[in-house]
Amino acid sequence: MNVNQSVPPVPPFGQPQPIYPGYHQSSYGGQSGSTAPAIPYGAYNGPVPGYQQTPPQGMSRAPPSSGAPPASTAQAPCGQAAYGQFGQGDVQNGPSSTVQMQRLPGSQPFGSPLAPVGNQPAVLQPYGPPLTSAQVTTQLSGMQISGAVAPAPPSSGLGYGPPTSLASASGSFPNSGLYGSYPQGQAPPLSQAQGHPGIQTPQRSAPSQASSFTPTASGGPRLPSMTGPLLPGQSFGGPSVSQPNHVSSPPPQALPPGTQMTGPLGPLPPMHSPQQPGYQPQQNGSFGPARGPQPNYGSPYPAAPTFGSQPGPPQPLPPKRLDPDAIPSPIQVIEDDRNNRGTEPFVTGVRGQVPPLVTTNFLVKDQGNASPRYIRCTSYNIPCTSDMAKQAQVPLAAVIKPLARLPPEEASPYVVDHGESGPLRCNRCKAYMCPFMQFIEGGRRFQCCFCSCINDVPPQYFQHLDHTGKRVDAYDRPELSLGSYEFLATVDYCKNNKFPSPPAFIFMIDVSYNAIRTGLVRLLCEELKSLLDFLPREGGAEESAIRVGFVTYNKVLHFYNVKNSLAQPQMMVVSDVADMFVPLLDGFLVNVNESRAVITSLLDQIPEMFADTRETETVFVPVVQAGMEALKAAECAGKLFLFHTSLPIAEAPGKLKNRDDRKLINTDKEKTLFQPQTGAYQTLAKECVAQGCCVDLFLFPNQYVDVATLSVVPQLTGGSVYKYASFQVENDQERFLSDLRRDVQKIVGFDAVMRVRTSTGIRAVDFFGAFYMSNTTDVELAGLDGDKTVTVEFKHDDRLNEESGALLQCALLYTSCAGQRRLRIHNLALNCCTQLADLYRNCETDTLINYMAKFAYRGVLNSPVKAVRDTLITQCAQILACYRKNCASPSSAGQLILPECMKLLPVYLNCVLKSDVLQPGAEVITDDRAYIRQLVTSMDVAETNVFFYPRLLPLTKSPIESTTEPPAVRASEERLSNGDIYLLENGLNLFLWVGASVQQGVVQSLFSVSSFSQITSGLSVLPVLDNPLSKKVRGLIDSLRAQRSRYMKLTVVKQEDKLEMLFKHFLVEDKSLSGGASYVDFLCHMHKEIRQLLS
Repeated sequence: MNVNQSVPPVPPFGQPQPIYPGYHQSSYGGQSGSTAPAIPYGAYNGPVPGYQQTPPQGMSRAPPSSGAPPASTAQAPCGQAAYGQFGQGDVQNGPSSTVQMQRLPGSQPFGSPLAPVGNQPAVLQPYGPPLTSAQVTTQLSGMQISGAVAPAPPSSGLGYGPPTSLASASGSFPNSGLYGSYPQGQAPPLSQAQGHPGIQTPQRSAPSQASSFTPTASGGPRLPSMTGPLLPGQSFGGPSVSQPNHVSSPPPQALPPGTQMTGPLGPLPPMHSPQQPGYQPQQNGSFGPARGPQPNYGSPYPAAPTFGSQPGPPQPLPPKRLDPDAIPSPIQVIEDDRNNRGTEPFVTGVRGQVPPLVTTNFLVKDQGNASPRYIRCTSYNIPCTSDMAKQAQVPLAAVIKPLARLPPEEASPYVVDHGESGPLRCNRCKAYMCPFMQFIEGGRRFQCCFCSCINDVPPQYFQHLDHTGKRVDAYDRPELSLGSYEFLATVDYCKNNKFPSPPAFIFMIDVSYNAIRTGLVRLLCEELKSLLDFLPREGGAEESAIRVGFVTYNKVLHFYNVKNSLAQPQMMVVSDVADMFVPLLDGFLVNVNESRAVITSLLDQIPEMFADTRETETVFVPVVQAGMEALKAAECAGKLFLFHTSLPIAEAPGKLKNRDDRKLINTDKEKTLFQPQTGAYQTLAKECVAQGCCVDLFLFPNQYVDVATLSVVPQLTGGSVYKYASFQVENDQERFLSDLRRDVQKIVGFDAVMRVRTSTGIRAVDFFGAFYMSNTTDVELAGLDGDKTVTVEFKHDDRLNEESGALLQCALLYTSCAGQRRLRIHNLALNCCTQLADLYRNCETDTLINYMAKFAYRGVLNSPVKAVRDTLITQCAQILACYRKNCASPSSAGQLILPECMKLLPVYLNCVLKSDVLQPGAEVITDDRAYIRQLVTSMDVAETNVFFYPRLLPLTKSPIESTTEPPAVRASEERLSNGDIYLLENGLNLFLWVGASVQQGVVQSLFSVSSFSQITSGLSVLPVLDNPLSKKVRGLIDSLRAQRSRYMKLTVVKQEDKLEMLFKHFLVEDKSLSGGASYVDFLCHMHKEIRQLLS
């Protein structure tokens, strides 16, 4: 196996290792660092009373093949304490005591074989096909995360605790064959190493490339019969999981038998820092009903009884579950990337560079490749052949955000004007001039880098070449030296061969009873008076070129003439909604400044005109049709802003019925909930795209409105959907007005067409996002803003060349807000490889998850949700199994080895699988699932990253005077201290969680009340108080909102309050109420899937 690297020699197990010079080894509880812990075993003398010993209904399992009974039969399932730490069906997800490891009985000789286990019935494992005895013998002998080292400092080692009492959640994947259920939360054990659970600091020169949980050496010989799963109390060692690149660490120094361990090796702090008091004893447990201890959590009430546990043989201490600190941490990876890559600018001159993570703040210097703000790829090193790509199963995709907004320190793309001749292109493939084109014959011709065609250089573009073959004016021309730039388009690039008019905005307001009653219409009209001064404008223009029009509607439509020569606006009613037409042309679309007095008068009158309405029914399709016809008549592109409150049940085209049916969830018909009810909406959307009419929809439903159907028009026209359920002015006004202001003011490209060209060998085959496609290559967008992305998947159609690499060029033709026709070009060069190790070394997990989520969210339209979930799990297992087989250094089959840059793939994928679209809880409504599904479809990588793995920020740990964001903690209930306050954000929601034991002074400073009990649960605005803590928290909330494309409404959640269930839904590392696995359990499951593929 050639991995382009030598594998470091691994010392044989069972030999003591010298302490490596230059690395400090901390000791355990004051004992010297050169001793090894004992391996304590629980009393394993017979059946475990708390076990489920009969298979769940509908599942059966073949007996193991002949031979000695497998060790796994005796094992306490990973996911449950050996003797039933908590009762059947009990979810353990709260605080618990930190458990020390048991000592080995003195009479047991260290290193002697284990006594054979009595006739215990095999524990059912209904997860895939039965294991053979050979497989069982190697049952998870260690969990390895090993990999190539980068010159970054290694981070602190993380300890591994014995994994036998893993609180499993995998069992609850409903009706899933592949994802059956572990009995009583059983999961495969995670490791089996005799060494201590500390981790040796990595050896810096090791050249391979993975993250691995490795078994470590111990003082005595390796136990011959320890090939089965872990026994309670066995430990688990391996290298740090947050290393910058693949390090296979040397085994730690051996410890003599009998050493008792009191903590993990290395500088890792305990779960609760000393100033945190832990949880006070409470009648009902501090997080819902009290439950059994949860390992690795600061001791809440020492020696507290384990409520709900089942009786069993006496045991000094329950075994620990796999230490969550021992598995790859998103927080650690994000922190390391910020430290290593956040200080230097990212210079794009080198082909195939992997950019810093989306969570790192960095500056980009464009030197020939597009900034990662415009394009991010799943891998920056593409396999040379399709066979290699099929073997690895890593999707080759790019997430493209053509009009992305840049930070103020970075320059917008330069605009190049080639006059009437227009931009220079290849005659054959029509690619645009870019830095990768090769000039030949003294500069008189150029060879296309995409299709190799030789083209003549027009006389007006000719320039001599220097001694390196480069044009002497290369650095004066953006298209020859930069990755991103714009061309002014000639009339040939315009519809009907004439330059476009400036676009128009039409505001279409629902004035039915619901909209009037909630105060929505009055609020909106008041806001529009001032908002119309902030329409988008080009560069230094004094006023916007955009014209505006107004329509109100319920069962009929009302058009308004607001011509500047009128004293009062005129209203025209169209009641024939079946045959829509626009009753006026002159005076409907006007310049804001010219008609300001008439517009203001209209906005004052609308709420009064309809104040006494009793009309509850609304229409929808005729409203969009009217807006589109108005733009057609004015011969311009534009955008409709639709404010809508209820299911359109009035007699008209596009009439809908209430089809919400929760009984369809988890059935084959569930996909119909995501599909539009009628084809009228798709037909309408196609007509809108042809006219360049983009639709933004603001929904204010009190009940089901069929988002799946209504969102088809915004989705296919490149628009956005905003949803404010049960809208109340006092609670939702700030969120709605903030979203509206941002939506109206943002820069938009109208009537756009995008095409992605690639060099020979790969081609674009699939597209995801909010757009319409009438053929296989052109992405058509009636509108495109700076928040929208288009995700493109590539496949091989020929062999690629390692030397020349692969090229992408994204060309977007659009009309600017001023009516100028432009071409925006983004170029990116990628490397190609013949070694799988190079592919795995240059992947980007965040982009991979963005692609996989979009792939799955589109899949639910046509396949049962369970099948979609299974596909994702299988693909992830194949990616990791291929790495394990072809790139990792040889090691025991029981080790889980993850590529360094993909070590977060399991945790992030589990978040996608547990999301409301793929695994809804009982409280998730159908409209919300459809809303989230279409939202994620056009999210960029930064948005999907925080959406699937929310940020959890402790607010009282960092000094009050600190102006930086507090460091995040992992999204798990274990990380919450009831003496602290936390802010959680996922890009759409903001929660402020207040612990029950938070200091009185903190409560007073933030909420202006004297005690925890007086805080209003569900509060959405913090009082403005003049003290440092209040200013800091409100400032932090404002800065988080500024980073996101939608306004995040704040919800204050008190510990133990009913709203806490909603908050816990976002703690994605824990088991979810809807049956989603915890991170630890999903990792166990992925390991099992990988091993099945390898065997």
